[in-house]
Formats: sequence, structure tokens, C-alpha cells
Amino acid sequence: MSTQPESPAAYKKLLRRAREIALATSAASALTWDQDTYMPPKSLPYRAEQLAWLSGHAHRRFIARQVGDWMVECEQLGWAPDSAPAGNLREWRHQYNRATKVPPRLVEKMERIRAHAREAWRLAREQSNFALFKPHLDKILALTRQMADGWGYAESPYDALVEGYEPGATAAQLRLLFSELRPAIASVLPPAAARSAAVPADVLQGQYPVAAQQAFNRKVAQAIGFDFEAGRIDTTTHPFCSTLGAGDCRLTTRYVETDFVQSLYSVLHEAGHGLYEQGLPPEDFGTPNGTAVSLAIHESQSRLWENHVGRGPAFWEHWHPVACEFFPGLKKLSPALITAAVNRVGPSFIRVEADQVTYDLHILLRFEIEVSLVEGTLKTADMPAYWNEQFEKMLGLKVAKDADGCLQDIHWSIGLIGYFPTYTLGNLNAAQLMRRAAEENPGLAGELARGEYAPLRSWLREKIHRHGSRHNPRELIRLATGEPTGIRDHVDYLRAKFVG
Repeated sequence: MSTQPESPAAYKKLLRRAREIALATSAASALTWDQDTYMPPKSLPYRAEQLAWLSGHAHRRFIARQVGDWMVECEQLGWAPDSAPAGNLREWRHQYNRATKVPPRLVEKMERIRAHAREAWRLAREQSNFALFKPHLDKILALTRQMADGWGYAESPYDALVEGYEPGATAAQLRLLFSELRPAIASVLPPAAARSAAVPADVLQGQYPVAAQQAFNRKVAQAIGFDFEAGRIDTTTHPFCSTLGAGDCRLTTRYVETDFVQSLYSVLHEAGHGLYEQGLPPEDFGTPNGTAVSLAIHESQSRLWENHVGRGPAFWEHWHPVACEFFPGLKKLSPALITAAVNRVGPSFIRVEADQVTYDLHILLRFEIEVSLVEGTLKTADMPAYWNEQFEKMLGLKVAKDADGCLQDIHWSIGLIGYFPTYTLGNLNAAQLMRRAAEENPGLAGELARGEYAPLRSWLREKIHRHGSRHNPRELIRLATGEPTGIRDHVDYLRAKFVG
């Protein structure tokens, strides 16, 4: 049997269909990005219809019977398992089997609800009033359960949801992994917080004009390799990265004039996502081999650049003189003090502002709430109080308002239920990748100290980015690091950095 057969007509048809669908989905991404940044409020009803039509059209084109026939024909051929066509076919088959179980009308209905829910969430967050968002969350949960029932699952409906973000993961597997991680974090937190107590919480408070933050953030993002000829940074309520098409990757952040750290680290985080998107094979855009393989792999890239690079002492040794040009008030602070300040450990309310030690506790809380909501053991009306109760148990803080609690994240308003665990999986993967990168390049620490980011970026391109979805996420991380995702490297990193 040949391992490199000629591409049959059926495979070429699949490629054409995939690229046609990508035109519709990328157009929808552009409309969604516009909704999150510049869209006038009165256009919401029509925007919801636009997004519903585009999603329904793409869904119908993909689940068409001839698409299944083309796949069957191609699956009879003898491509090598790690070849580009085999990778595409594996992912297409997985997606097709799921997509055909959900009718287009349900997809369209979800898009309409998502469009309205994200606007309701913004208003509810501004007013710190969960009641404004609850009816929309109820609708999203009802449709999400319908989709989970359609996709099917062995144990929990949550399994069908997380499958869409991290193929192969289940609620039971995640609970087991997180049950190992939680006590490890609990052992690191007290000494790490005690060590940080000497650093004043307000040491970085000052006046940082938005224009100066924008200029500095752009300089940093460009230095680590983000291509501004193929992307841009804009302002929104909740930071995100979105690819609108080939050569068009958008980052967003938010600004606080008294705290430049929030925007800087959200830009580093989103630029990590952006580097992954820009590192995917451009010729394969619209196909699985030109698409990121999973959210846990994606989050490994963002968490790596944000934390392992951006919060390391080498970062501020290099960037301190440049930062002082934009923010003269930093001249009175040493690089070591700034490093200590951006790594200060202590419980806080907002996930995206959490330190590296407590961050995963924020994720574990959201994971348990998501599972309970989907499985029906927690009602939406009871969710804010449950959040507050569990948050106090985990982090010792009383939540005084919904904006600091269950309304702080956009994810549930746009139907991303099952996404949150991938942040912690991303932390675990990031630690493994950095450990392996340092093993294979003993000069890495010196390069980062000199602000030379190309070697690390090139290593990630070789090990992660260029593969797209050719390998499943578990196999990709094993190939890149030599072992499956686990807690050891992440916990060792936290202990070495925050406890000593």
C-alpha cells in the first residue's frame, strides 16, 4: 500500500469545501470582532441575524451528504498517519460526526442568543447586576444541553462540551488531574504570599496615559514577534485574540490609567495566542492543518509568553530602560522591584489579574460551576451565591459585587462552556514546553536576558505552530516535550519561583 497516494478528486473537493466554509466563518469572526469593539448598539438585532445566517450556511455546507461521501472515498486510501491529508481527514471526520448530530436551526438559534447575550453581559457587568444576564444564561445553557445530547456522551453532558475545546478530555479526567493540582497549589500559596508581603500592593500605582501604554505594548508585542502587518491591537471590555482571516489576527486589551500592568500582560497573553495563529501554515488556512489543534495548546502559548517570559526577572532587566521612556515614574523603581511587584502573590477577585499561584484556583472554581450548571445540580439563580461561597473557601475573600464574581468573564455569555479548564491545562503545557526548550537550548536564559526572543519563538514554531492539527493535542505535547500533560513541571516551576 502506498503511503503517498495521489490526491484524488474527492480530496480536492474537500479542500475546496473547507476553504469555502472558511470564508463564511472568517466573515462571521470579523462581524463578531466588530461587535466587541466598534459596533453601534442599535445594530445588534441585525448583527445577530447576520451571524446566525453565516453560521447556519457554514454548517449546512459542511454537513452536506456529499461531504461525507468524499470523506469515505478518501479514507480508503493509504496516506501515512502523520501526513498532511491524513491529519486533515482525521479532523474533518471528527468534526463531521459531531456536526451532523446538530441541526442547522439549532446552530442559528445559538448564534442569535450569543449575540444578544454578550451585550446583556456587558450591561450586567457594568451595573454589577447578575439578574440582567440570568435570562440569557438560561437560554445558553438550555441550548448547550441540547447540543450535548445531540453529540452524545458516556458519563456527563459536560464531556460533549469540553470535547469541542480539548478533544479527548472528560469531566472525570479533569477532576482527577485537578484533584492532584489543588493541594499542590495550596502548599505553595502560604509561603509564596508571605514572601510577597514585603512588596507593597500599590508600588506600581501611578499615572500611565493610555497612549503611552499603547505605544509600549506595541513595542513589546513586536519584539516577541507579533507581525503588525498581519494584525493589530484594539480596545474592548474583555481581552481576546481573534483570527479574522489569512494574514489578519486581532488582539484586544483594556486600559487602566493608574496601572499599566493590566494592559501589558493581557497584550503579552493575547500576543502569545497571536504568535500561534501567525505561525500556522498560511497555505493551509481554512483546513485542519492550518488550524490550532486545541485550546489547551493555544493557552500554553499565551501563558508561556505572559508568565514564563514576561514575568521573569530577565524581562524587566531588559525592558526597564525602555519602559522608563514611556513611563518616567518607573525610574524610581529598580527592575528587581518591578519584577517582584508583577509577581506579587495574594488572593484577588479578577482571574485575568490573578498571580500565577492563585490563578489555577480561579479556573478550578469555574470548572466545578460549569459542570454543575450543565449537569443540572446547580441552578443559575443560585450560581452567584454559590460562586461567592466557594470563592471565599478557596481564596479567603468575600465577593461584594457580581462584577468581581460571576460576571467578570465573557465566556458564558458567548456559549464557551467547557473552555475554562483549558487555561489550567495550558499552564501545565507551558511549563513542560519551557522546561524542554531550555533543555534543548542551554543558551535560552541568556537570549531572553538580552531580549532575543526569536530562538524561543522559532522553537515553538517548529514544535507546535507548524503542525496545525496534524497531531491530536495529547500526541503533539508528547512529541514536543517527551511526556503527556501533567502537573509536575508546573508545580516545580511555581515552587522554585515563589518559594525558593
